[in-house]
Amino acid sequence: MDCIFCKIANKEIPSTLLYEDEQIVAFNDNAPQAPTHVLIVPHHHIETINDLGKQDSALIGHMILTATQLAKDLSLAEDGYRLVWNCNRQGGQAVYHIHLHLLGGRNMHWPPG
Repeated sequence: MDCIFCKIANKEIPSTLLYEDEQIVAFNDNAPQAPTHVLIVPHHHIETINDLGKQDSALIGHMILTATQLAKDLSLAEDGYRLVWNCNRQGGQAVYHIHLHLLGGRNMHWPPG
């Protein structure tokens, strides 16, 4: 498989990890859309959030809780931050391996565009 996120999670491509455990890794996005833009990525390859099943509930919860802890660690929690999932082309998904975006460090506008 030629998935860049699998290669980062498996340490085939060097990256500075902000967090790692047996289920997920977190690292800075290489094309940041905010002063802080972290990606939380599972080790296990799942292409889109449409491919999630009930068996993935704990993983998704773990990803969200890790993002909230990273927001605290990165001093984003008090001022606020945004968590984003993209799904498929029109949803803005560029890499087909699920990932949660943690964005902060600036005012977020609504609606997102």
